Amino acid sequence: MPSMDPAPVIRLPDPCLVVLVGAAGAGKSTFAGRHFAPGEVLSSDAYRELIAGNATDQRATAAAFAALHRELRRRLADRRLTVVDATSVQSAARSALLRDATAAGVPAVAIVLDLPPDVVLARNAERPGARAVPEEAVRRQLEHLRRGLEGDGLGREGFAAVVRLRDPAAVAAARVERVRVRAPGA
Repeated sequence: MPSMDPAPVIRLPDPCLVVLVGAAGAGKSTFAGRHFAPGEVLSSDAYRELIAGNATDQRATAAAFAALHRELRRRLADRRLTVVDATSVQSAARSALLRDATAAGVPAVAIVLDLPPDVVLARNAERPGARAVPEEAVRRQLEHLRRGLEGDGLGREGFAAVVRLRDPAAVAAARVERVRVRAPGA
C-alpha cells in the first residue's frame, strides 16, 4: 500500500506578517479565507473596491496599496497577526511588506502558491466576468514568481520562513498552526 504524505503543516509565529505570494488565479484568497479570520486579511482587491468601487480597477492600485500599508503598520504595531492577500510576485512589493514587518519587530512568513501554470491559467479563465485577469498579465506574474524562486530568492529576502506549496492537493490539505510569541520585554 503506498504511503500517503501527511498534510503540510504551516507553523506561524503569532504575531507575524503572512505574505501570500502567487499569480492571479493561484488561490490566495481561497487559502486566506480557509485559514484566517476575515479581519486578519488585508486584500489588495478589497482596497481597490473600497477606493474605486471596483476590485479590478488597476488605476486605484497606488491608493489601494497606500491604504493597505497604513493598516498593515497599525496592525503590526498592535502585534496582531496580519495576512496580505496580493500577488506579491515582484521583489519590490515583498520588500515594502518586509520593511513594515521589520519596523514593527514582527517576523514575516511567505506562503507561496507555486502551482503549475496550466492550473493557474485555467482557474483565472474560470473567474466570473471582470474578475479574470488578462492571460498575458497572469503569464507575466508567473514569470516574476519563477524568477523570484530561483536559487532560494525569497529565502534571501529576509522572511523568517518561506513555505512553498506546489500543487492543488498540497494547498487544499495544508493546515495552519499558530505559535504564540511573547512581545519583547513581556
